[in-house]
Amino acid sequence: MRKVMVSAVALVAGLAFTVSGALGGAEQTPGVTAKTILIGGTFPLTGPAAPYAPIGVGIKTYFSYINARRGPDKKRGIMGRQVNFKYYDDGYNPANTIQLTRKLVEEDKVFAIVGQLGTEPILAARPYLNQARVPQTLVSSGASYWGLQYKEFPWTIGFQQDYIAEARLYGKHIRANFNGKKIAVLYQNDDYGKDYLYGLRAALGKNYADANIVSQEGFEVTSPSVASQMAKIKASGATIFIIFATPTPTIRAYGTGKALGYNPEQIYLNSVAATAAFLNIAVASAGAPYVNGSLSVTALKDPSNPAQASNPGVQEYKRIMAKYGPSLNANNQLYMYGFALADTFVQAMYKAGKKPTRASYMNGLLSLNSTNRFLLDGVKIKTSRTDHFIVSQMRLQRFANGAWTPVGPLVEGRPR
Repeated sequence: MRKVMVSAVALVAGLAFTVSGALGGAEQTPGVTAKTILIGGTFPLTGPAAPYAPIGVGIKTYFSYINARRGPDKKRGIMGRQVNFKYYDDGYNPANTIQLTRKLVEEDKVFAIVGQLGTEPILAARPYLNQARVPQTLVSSGASYWGLQYKEFPWTIGFQQDYIAEARLYGKHIRANFNGKKIAVLYQNDDYGKDYLYGLRAALGKNYADANIVSQEGFEVTSPSVASQMAKIKASGATIFIIFATPTPTIRAYGTGKALGYNPEQIYLNSVAATAAFLNIAVASAGAPYVNGSLSVTALKDPSNPAQASNPGVQEYKRIMAKYGPSLNANNQLYMYGFALADTFVQAMYKAGKKPTRASYMNGLLSLNSTNRFLLDGVKIKTSRTDHFIVSQMRLQRFANGAWTPVGPLVEGRPR
């Protein structure tokens, strides 16, 4: 695995605490009172990744439900404590993330950071939070760092399937179904995009990747256009097109590809840009024939898909949204992602005990062995001291006529 950024290592070097050492022992518990638990996060409510803003809203909406219902102990909230979720807009700017994370910890006195979004923003805040021994948990990013670097950063853990495992599925699918076809990749030029690129090339194999990836074009997330990259991709003659990008540039890639007359045989796009809401915007830009047939993966149920309307998890989600988020678009899958993440937090807090500490909460996250009704049926959330990938199962899916349909069974991205 690639080395951690030098600056990050420097900030945590010398701490030299093991996972058990870091998470054990007595400690004070900021953010927890007899009646409340205060947690926080940062999200891009504005800026280049603003389409992800519904995730924070979804988390907060789910906690409204948790605070009102009676749990397994017959108490409202979590063991009688109301969950208060406070989050700030960092604009997907790592410098803002650091400043606002410090504010949450030092001024607001949160118990934990939950759901923080964006690979680069999370990486920026990770050294500070681990040095302060503040949980940075269930982060909204599938970067492999969160599961692989737990010895260096034991207070950070992800939630969703990781990008390397996801991209490996695309590579395997290409080898099985489009063997020998020329490949073009559009990727976000940061740790997020490079994680996907690494997984794809690993699955294809070095010799195959070197021979068949004929265009590999990076772009900056703040760039207003991907036109120059798409022109190079068209010129390459690649018939397999892969998009490793956040929603806005993904939508631009479809529209620009159509405008340039680039007509690949197959398009793959990463899961974090693959909600039906985003793809239908791409349809409006490029036309249904161009977008239909795109492949991605998911581990999450889809409230916009009529084929899943009778699923109990989808029905429960829509009941909660109708009561606690009536003005929100319940068909936006990102709200359900927020629900799934928040439900995992709740599960871990029950395991943390009647007098939760930051350490006992982390221990709860590292002893999960259950399901989550907002994830696909059959997906298991399971962790251990040496397995920090909470969700590792996923399923290929194909987009057509405004909705996704499954392609094959659930796949274990990281065999346990």
